Amino acid sequence: MTATIRIVDVTDEPSFRLIPPCADPGFDHRSCDYWEDADRGSKAARLNWVEKPTAAPPARPDVAGNPFLRDDGPDVNPFAPSGGSGSTWNPFAGDADDEPVVNPFAPTPPPRAAVPADAPRKVGLLGRGLAVFGSYAKVLLADDVPAAYAQFGPLSAYPRAQRLRELYPQLPDAPLPAVITCIASTAESRGAGHAAALVVAVCDDLAGRGFAAVEAYPERNTRPDATSAATPEFWLAAGFGLAVDDERFPVVRRELG
Repeated sequence: MTATIRIVDVTDEPSFRLIPPCADPGFDHRSCDYWEDADRGSKAARLNWVEKPTAAPPARPDVAGNPFLRDDGPDVNPFAPSGGSGSTWNPFAGDADDEPVVNPFAPTPPPRAAVPADAPRKVGLLGRGLAVFGSYAKVLLADDVPAAYAQFGPLSAYPRAQRLRELYPQLPDAPLPAVITCIASTAESRGAGHAAALVVAVCDDLAGRGFAAVEAYPERNTRPDATSAATPEFWLAAGFGLAVDDERFPVVRRELG
């Protein structure tokens, strides 16, 4: 029986929880910042990144016996003019009778898409472009079971990709491509074609967002489970061309539209 395929954009914490485990348990898509941090980025599994950050509230200082600290009333600015109103005085503001100009006919701007400040760190990395670009990741579900994962976005979102691309001046400077930095299947779904199907969905999405091309930066001579960007052979089978035939870090590219 053919599995029912559904592809979900990772835009919030519930969709983040759908990201499947890496085939190699030493790595973790949910805590990987390899492409986002060109100098210290890592693919390693870091469980403390998966959960929400916990920060204890700052302790109040002990004011007992300190004549310069008081905790018995509101803060007072000795340099503000006395007015008795209790409001904050702004020396750069206009006359006290001036009222802010409000346009009652202007529509309220919609809230900008964003992830909560207390979300796991990787959620913040994946959501930093929501307001302008959209999602940076997709999960493929086969019969509602996470089977494949892809991370992508504009080149500017991934400094390591930018640095690698700068090694090859023969690549076109304009228009800059989108990049797919990570494509992976779970160990259980390997060989079912889910990663290839997810690449097709990502390319269609990027074309709809106005990109003229997309690139990926696979590695050669490494274990399949140790590379985040698959192998050149995978991309060639997915309709990409070999733009740079480098022995260690080749570049594959596909024109969109």
